[in-house]
Amino acid sequence: MDYQAIEFLRRTHPAWRLLAADHAPLIVSFLFQAFVQPNVRTLAQQALAAQLDDHLFHLREQLRSDLFPKAALQYLDDWAADERGWLRKYYPPGNDEPHYDITPATERAIDWLSGLTQRQFIGTESRLMTVFELLRQIVQGTELDPTARVAALEQSRAKIDAEIRRIRDGQLALMDETQIKDRFLQMAATARGLLSDFREVEQNFRNLDRAVRERIATWEASKGALLHDILGQRDAITDSDQGKSFRAFWDFLMSPARQDELSALLQAVFDLAPVKELAPDPRLLRIHYDWLEAGEVAQRTVARLSQQLRRYLDDQAWLENRRIMHLIRQIEQHALDIRHQPPDKPLISLDETAPDLDLTLDRPLFTPPFKPTLDDAVALAGDEDIPADALFEQIRIDKARLAANVRRALQIRNQITLAELVREHPLEHGLAELIAYMSLAADDRAAVIDDDHTQHLHWTDAAGITREAVLPQVIFQREVSRP
Repeated sequence: MDYQAIEFLRRTHPAWRLLAADHAPLIVSFLFQAFVQPNVRTLAQQALAAQLDDHLFHLREQLRSDLFPKAALQYLDDWAADERGWLRKYYPPGNDEPHYDITPATERAIDWLSGLTQRQFIGTESRLMTVFELLRQIVQGTELDPTARVAALEQSRAKIDAEIRRIRDGQLALMDETQIKDRFLQMAATARGLLSDFREVEQNFRNLDRAVRERIATWEASKGALLHDILGQRDAITDSDQGKSFRAFWDFLMSPARQDELSALLQAVFDLAPVKELAPDPRLLRIHYDWLEAGEVAQRTVARLSQQLRRYLDDQAWLENRRIMHLIRQIEQHALDIRHQPPDKPLISLDETAPDLDLTLDRPLFTPPFKPTLDDAVALAGDEDIPADALFEQIRIDKARLAANVRRALQIRNQITLAELVREHPLEHGLAELIAYMSLAADDRAAVIDDDHTQHLHWTDAAGITREAVLPQVIFQREVSRP
């Protein structure tokens, strides 16, 4: 907060301009009564102008008749001008009557002025308990030691058990009137403040929407670059701390069970005698519906941003198609002009009329022929001496012998694991024989291959080295005949 920053705020920020305006008492008092005090989100032009006419009439009677010479609609248009920014004038979808809503800067200025007045009741206990509870949630939510978390939960459970015993013994600890009033006033202030948070989030998306429209109107580069820039800004707002908090709050509020619970809690609190003494605004009973309405406005702002991008893409596609058709007509016109005097040389040449696509997934797998074709050509003996030792070193796995081992093992038991089978019949050909056992298990309907459990198998190869394999647990079972 240096001198230049404060000077810039004084010249540009709508809240500061409102506080320094000549008719600031008129503007603040009316907007407070029209929007903030009744928790009204938006008002139509005729309804708001009628309220302003009544407000001006009472002020002229109390002060003097020539104090505010303009009409109500003129004041509203003046307050909604871009150079002031105290009201937002817009047209809702499907409605040709303009509506008004206060801006976040105006609401911030009104809240600051409200805090200057002397409050009759200043609650400190509830706010102190809120501070402790928030700190406790932060510490417990970031604790990495499971023992410490379990200890904290056990401590909370011990307190709850002790309170249950006291209640069963007839010791009911009730809040006094001061504590009830303290907590209710804090709840009411927090509930009203949530509407300001909704206006802040909506204002951010509305600023992005206006920036998108300006960028589209002046953009001359590729569509991909523009979409990358716009979607990056939208993701930056959505993924910010404010956007994440708004999304979590919206998901919490959209739960029907939470709405019913909140309605029941509000009704129970309003029925308390100390709360009735405060004469609370009955509109607080419907505060969660005001939250829903404000949240829907923010969601519609995001939807308008998506629609704007969709229209931009459609317009660009139409312009590109129009350009293509124009080029085609130029080619046809040129062909008509030279049809009686065709050129001697080729006019245009194409290497290929269509690309040659060779997709990997279009290539079929090898399928062995049902009947092999034998070539009866006689191989002529060559002069080179080719070693044939590799032909005699081939290993053939007798799967019939392995299957017989499995059947003999299941004659005296219902099931056997592959590890037990290998211990009874040691592997003679190592890993190749082990894979053959796995193939038998895969083909056997009664066998089980459990990927969640592993087994270790050991054998000794021809060189005398002990080998180990870790593979899913394989269980061969005796097939039960069904009646």
